Amino acid sequence: MTQTTTRVLEPSDLDAALEVLGRDPVANAFVTARVQVAGLDPWRLGGEMWGWYADGILTSLCYAGANLVPICAGPEAVRAFADRARRAGRRCSSIVGPSEPTARLWRLLEPSWGPAREVRAHQPLMVTDRPAEHVTPDPGVRRVRKNEVDILMPACVAMFTEEVGVSPMAGDGGLLYQARVAELIGSGRSFARIEDGKVVFKAEIGAATSKACQIQGVWVDPAYRGQGIAAPGMAAVLRYALEDVAPVVSLYVNDFNAPARATYRRVGFEETGSFMSVLF
Repeated sequence: MTQTTTRVLEPSDLDAALEVLGRDPVANAFVTARVQVAGLDPWRLGGEMWGWYADGILTSLCYAGANLVPICAGPEAVRAFADRARRAGRRCSSIVGPSEPTARLWRLLEPSWGPAREVRAHQPLMVTDRPAEHVTPDPGVRRVRKNEVDILMPACVAMFTEEVGVSPMAGDGGLLYQARVAELIGSGRSFARIEDGKVVFKAEIGAATSKACQIQGVWVDPAYRGQGIAAPGMAAVLRYALEDVAPVVSLYVNDFNAPARATYRRVGFEETGSFMSVLF
């Protein structure tokens, strides 16, 4: 009979956790990047990493921080993670991950954690490993400089509010969000086209490992939408990502955002899977 158990992982479990994360380097890029930088110490990681063991072997993970993220989790592991999450109470602002385990996790948690503010059940995961073939990169898209945080912030706030439905400036006045924006700029992973001191297009490489990276925060100023700016901008960011960051580039997008999905396909991204997000 299979013996199973769950527990909070410790720093000594790092190699085993990285082995699980490495089973799907694209889908797990966000969590893998955090673990590679911070290890498994909850204070540095910004949350706990739960492990599910079958016969003493670590087979599944769940990151429990600002997001709750199931990783390589089958039905039994999801059930165990849901039990632990229910006992702990909701401390996250979202549940996000591959559609199937995330949907299963939410079905188990909804009676005690619901209702959600919004459920996005199908967010296509799009991937490419080559530069755009049919779109010329915008030469005006470049890395944002460290002294341009104040120029970039209004665009980041607008993007976040439009995408998530709440302002990142709520609560702490935006201190954590501004620190994250500055961190991405400082690491050379924030890109924009800036005209007359105003951001026209922007995107970031939000998560990066040696095997894969993930583009996020794609935004075009509403006054410039419909003018063909997004595809060349994305082609430029994709070129930077492949040349400087990782051999595979991914992103995930809301299924109802038809213009964005069409733009990403033009640049060469292909849909390879699906994510789900539950927003609180």
